[in-house]
Amino acid sequence: MPRNVYSGMGFPPFRGAVRQIILASVAIYVVILLLVSFAPAAGQALLTLGVLDPAHIRQGWVWQFVTYAFMYVDPMQFVLSLLGVYFLGGAVEDSIGTARFYGLFFGSLILSGLAGFALSVFPGGVIAHGEAMGSGAAANAILMVFYLLNRGAPIMLFPIPIQIPVKWIVLFTAAVEVAYLLLSHFALFYFVLLLGLGAGYVWYSLFLTRRSKLQISERYFALRNYYYRWKRRRAARKFEVYMRDHNRTVTFDEHGNYIPPEDDKKNGGSKSGWVN
Repeated sequence: MPRNVYSGMGFPPFRGAVRQIILASVAIYVVILLLVSFAPAAGQALLTLGVLDPAHIRQGWVWQFVTYAFMYVDPMQFVLSLLGVYFLGGAVEDSIGTARFYGLFFGSLILSGLAGFALSVFPGGVIAHGEAMGSGAAANAILMVFYLLNRGAPIMLFPIPIQIPVKWIVLFTAAVEVAYLLLSHFALFYFVLLLGLGAGYVWYSLFLTRRSKLQISERYFALRNYYYRWKRRRAARKFEVYMRDHNRTVTFDEHGNYIPPEDDKKNGGSKSGWVN
């Protein structure tokens, strides 16, 4: 098999961030099932606290931008979402590292949730209505990042014994979710799913390309140098005040460099001088 073909016929390794996310999701779903079955009031209260509900967000329940990923009721939705995380998440995590995979997972959830909430504030409440739950947005973001990292790679998905270009899987996923979005009259749930694809593209562009890494590095060093220059100018001003209090006058330029008196310059001093 060519090296650029990803096979879904076998099971990827169950490890790293993918393992932790899936185990946490399973544990929380079991708790939800038990509560809904044996303590319906408590189960409903947990879902109310965790699902992404624009009405509650407006009341300050901002934790829902993260917790909605671990809220499930429908077993099929639970299985499909986590299968998306499992089958492609391992390959993406191997490519970008565990820390950045966590950033991708939770960052895409937050971006999708924020965008969905922004759509819900339109007057009339006809766009992005209802609630959102599950990690489908993160699964879509992982799919998008996998495509961007392996643009020419086909995927063999069980039980289909043929190679499917990953770009067609992305397009097929988007088309199906657009259809559900229309059939649901623009429900928030399907908006958030679709926005997950966009969030994956945005996250890749901002944090996972060589150009973005260079830009972040340049901004970091620019900020650091600006901070050091500010500290130097501040120290120079303090020293000027200190010397004036002792009836002596010293001068520094705009960069915080000491400017020696004219007599010192005639004796071989440099323009900006130096401090012992």
